[in-house]
Amino acid sequence: MSNQKLTYKSSGVDKEAGYEAVKLMKSHITKTFTEGVVSDVGGFGGLFALNKEDYEQPILVSGTDGVGTKLKVAFMMDKHNTVGEDCVAMCINDILCQGAKPLFFLDYIATGKLKPEKTAMIVEGIANGCVKAGSALIGGETAEMPGIYSDGEYDLAGFAVGIVDKNKIIDGSKIQDGDILIGLPSSGVHSNGFSLIRKLFFDIKGYKVDKYIEELGCTLGEELLKPTRIYTNPVYDLVEKFNINGISHITGGGFYENIPRMLPAGLKACIDTSSIDTPPIFKIMQEQGNIDIDEMYGTFNMGVGIVMAVNPDELDNIQSFLSDKKEKFYTLGEIKTGEGEIEICHQ
Repeated sequence: MSNQKLTYKSSGVDKEAGYEAVKLMKSHITKTFTEGVVSDVGGFGGLFALNKEDYEQPILVSGTDGVGTKLKVAFMMDKHNTVGEDCVAMCINDILCQGAKPLFFLDYIATGKLKPEKTAMIVEGIANGCVKAGSALIGGETAEMPGIYSDGEYDLAGFAVGIVDKNKIIDGSKIQDGDILIGLPSSGVHSNGFSLIRKLFFDIKGYKVDKYIEELGCTLGEELLKPTRIYTNPVYDLVEKFNINGISHITGGGFYENIPRMLPAGLKACIDTSSIDTPPIFKIMQEQGNIDIDEMYGTFNMGVGIVMAVNPDELDNIQSFLSDKKEKFYTLGEIKTGEGEIEICHQ
């Protein structure tokens, strides 16, 4: 029997690396702190004070999500300071759909071998996303799990909490026949459909992440790693100023799955895609993969990350507001009576 002393480090977990990672993260985390934060980095729980005077009946809205297999592209690129922003976006955009103002965010990073510098880069992206979202990063967990994750790989998930007054909750119940659908542009493929993307480009086509694609004006990897857009600005401003009847975040399942999620029974969304300025990456995927157009709209955002249902009486004011903020938008169609849930006309 060996007399060698067994330690946590010899079994694959380096506590000192964990301490170093926290030190490197701290400056990124503290730049996200907002007025409600009443705790510091390193506590067992993050503390956040609610200003209840601003709300008659404050309701907390929560959401959790991850980045999915987009992380594989980050591994291939060895670029780790953007996927954290994706993680924030996927959670924050969901709670915005209920009209919530983002308050705070927590992250979870799991890896096989903790490398403090890489972990700090991931948290840098998370912090950048939180700043864009107006959300404080008040806690998280970094887990070193040898035997679960391969060397150099990690998983990333997040949890967001926001607040909304009970009488201002957006749940789709106010959507009615004749409402107009407005779309806000995406920043690219966001964080959905990457199993199909990887199969097409890396398995079938055999492309490398550093392949320059003329139509994109950048390498394939650079295009795929563009962070998911965070829609706090302008969506929360719109919610504060206008009567927004419904909001849908176009994530996994594309148009066909997500738009019906905001619709009451007896109504359907009728959409004309001709106004959408679809980014080239989607056209490249459709052509090179011989992918059916309905499959594209049932998997990807196709250039639209948020869809809102608004009363036609408010349409001009909403469009003027967005134009004044130099925010691009698309008039996608309208709500009609019917049980089809969604009809898409491709021009």
